Amino acid sequence: MTSETSHEEQLQLQKEQQHPVIADLCLHLSSKSSISTPSTALPPHPPSTDKLPSSSSSSSKKSKRSSIPLPVAAIRVLLNVIRRSKAETMMGLQADLREASDVMVNFAKLGGPIPAVLINNDNNTANNTKQQQRYLLAGRSHIALSSGCELFLKYVTRASLETPDFTSCKSQVLERGERFAEFSLAARDRISSVGGPFVREGSVVLTHGRSRVVESLLLRAALVEKKRFRVMVLEGRPDAAGAKSARTYEKNGIPTTVVLDSAMGYVMERVDMVIVGAEGVVENGGVVNKVGTFSLGVMAKELGVPFYVAAESYKFTRLYPLNNSDLPEMGGIGESLQFLDTLNWSASGSRKNDDGDEKKEESTPTSSLQDVKDYVVNLPSTVEVQNPPCDFTPAKYITLLFTDLGVLTPSAVSDELIRLYQ
Repeated sequence: MTSETSHEEQLQLQKEQQHPVIADLCLHLSSKSSISTPSTALPPHPPSTDKLPSSSSSSSKKSKRSSIPLPVAAIRVLLNVIRRSKAETMMGLQADLREASDVMVNFAKLGGPIPAVLINNDNNTANNTKQQQRYLLAGRSHIALSSGCELFLKYVTRASLETPDFTSCKSQVLERGERFAEFSLAARDRISSVGGPFVREGSVVLTHGRSRVVESLLLRAALVEKKRFRVMVLEGRPDAAGAKSARTYEKNGIPTTVVLDSAMGYVMERVDMVIVGAEGVVENGGVVNKVGTFSLGVMAKELGVPFYVAAESYKFTRLYPLNNSDLPEMGGIGESLQFLDTLNWSASGSRKNDDGDEKKEESTPTSSLQDVKDYVVNLPSTVEVQNPPCDFTPAKYITLLFTDLGVLTPSAVSDELIRLYQ
């Protein structure tokens, strides 16, 4: 990437940070939500929202989540765009929605920092500056976001054809859109229900990185279905996602082992099944997910281990990659990749005890930073660093997909995409 291109991207990010759509998106992603999950069976296709049960049903139960999925947050943002829009025709409203969708997707591609308006307003200016540099999306999730927006825009188009009157159509879109978002939020619970039976008593389950839908499925199998099994989590760079996921499993009483993703071949002969999440499920039945998933799929197939994917239907996207070079640009996160000699760091005694709670560090930020800096391996500027966020796993390596539409074979994905977008 040239310095000129990098400068242009920075200017674009600064411009988008001021956009109300981005502020709205980040607020949805950074806030905790209380989700109403109907206890009754739900219909299989989200777009048919006129058939969804009312969110005010007395049979609903509340479940707490730390955050809402990115595509659902995007749908809520688009609903707010409809509320704010001054358009007087359906064509004008659709143009506003398309513009908002493009802004969110571009922001996700570049992995922009959290807008300043969302930074906690305390008196520590230095901490605020560091906090502002945190990457919210890291270039990984724009496929799912784009898919969610596309589904919603398709729904708006269908509603405009069914209800020609603009005022009535706008009101109907808002009402059904809210129910569509609530239905989408419940997708993880439905996936957990259909995927749980595949987790066998006494089995060893191998996962990769951190997927909230996979966590939900395994926690249900352990806590609701009362199954006893072990989890192996592959840990990769640069976000410690595997370690974070392992902490979740351990806190819920599931025996857990963390293994470096480079050792997947070493542990594969000891596992009974592999289950991963997905950033996107493409038309040919393959999946786009955290880098390393492709290698994991090849390894599992070679050793005859079932390879399952858990993904929400709003991640079904109209892409048709044949290999990894066909994937869309996802933004680079190589600049955030640091190389630390953890072996010598640990041996030096500089490493502090950590009980897993983020707030319980005994050292000051300054001393901790100095401890780490002493063991950072700095590369010459002539060495290029590549750290792709995702890779593509072809359908032939996937056994089954657990979705809110049911258990699917990879070959069934194209049929479901037609039904979702028709």
